[in-house]
Amino acid sequence: MAQAASEIFTILLVDDREDNLIALQEILENENRQFIKALSGNEALKHILKNDNIGLIMLDVQMPGMDGFEVARLVKSNPKTKDISIIFVTAINKGEQYVLQGFSEGAVDYLQKPLEVSITRAKVKVFEQLYFYQQRLKQSIAEKEYINKQLERFVYIVSHDLKSPLASIITILSILERDQRITGQHDLCNSLEMLSQSSHHLSDMITALLEYSKKSSEEQVVEETDVAELVMTVTYLLFPPKNIQVEVVTELPVLITRKLKLMQVFQNLIGNAIKYNDKDKGLIQIGCTERENFYEFFVKDNGPGIAKKDEKKIFYLFEVTDNKAKNETSTGIGLNIMKMLVEEQGGKFWVESEEGKGSCFYFEWRK
Repeated sequence: MAQAASEIFTILLVDDREDNLIALQEILENENRQFIKALSGNEALKHILKNDNIGLIMLDVQMPGMDGFEVARLVKSNPKTKDISIIFVTAINKGEQYVLQGFSEGAVDYLQKPLEVSITRAKVKVFEQLYFYQQRLKQSIAEKEYINKQLERFVYIVSHDLKSPLASIITILSILERDQRITGQHDLCNSLEMLSQSSHHLSDMITALLEYSKKSSEEQVVEETDVAELVMTVTYLLFPPKNIQVEVVTELPVLITRKLKLMQVFQNLIGNAIKYNDKDKGLIQIGCTERENFYEFFVKDNGPGIAKKDEKKIFYLFEVTDNKAKNETSTGIGLNIMKMLVEEQGGKFWVESEEGKGSCFYFEWRK
């Protein structure tokens, strides 16, 4: 079966003697490898600039004209080629100072002629594995950046579309608050005031979301965040019904962090705990344990719990489970986004649950 292009490891062999190039290729020959050969430093540089897939350079030190040290220096000075691994191949031994010069020019290893076949193969195999690890890491980073851009676009569109109807609600509430037929009704006035405050707070949150979606992760504001105050604000805006009690059971820290991201996580977890709770007396507990590099937060409820078969599924994008909230639908987006927010700054996100008795969601947030 033919190898996929991404699975081919390309090695550039550089030596001023054709017989050395042939011998080296014979030693390293493998079905998933392809070889490019160069008889001089200048020829090697031309190949390097034309080929984006070179994973390793086997470079002879002593060559007429441009020697191996100069080739390595030019390769490492070019941003496009600086990450290519270089192994120097030399027939001379001038001691430690000579070896150190090679490393200072960008070599990652040395091989002494005459070559030991088993050692040569083993070293090249290590660099081949490293190359593919790096390629997979680059692909993962690119995919993550793409997903983040799509999510930021989604947040911007949704937030922008919410502004207009919310502005209408705030206007209507403002008119009602000044209506003389209502001003004498104390309970109704209190309810209107609470709705007005909540609407303005929601408007501020949407404005913050719009700003967030316009900025990259590096540009987003890092600010002092009182987590206890944040949790209280989030809970207030979620309007938990009277049969559900939300309580903070441990001391919560003050962090220097991206406040909006942390708010998104708590808002999703507390909101889900309220929405899905099926008990006559619902209880949601929020707390924190301090670890070495992270704070480990938890949101625990006494709701329906999650079946074992669904505990991993709930974190997948667009996946939904059999758990249903009354008159509610699930998009399968929320927990996946929360997981990404936590993992992008090095933390973990997981759940412990017992069907019928409730769930406890944990997440780590860097100090």
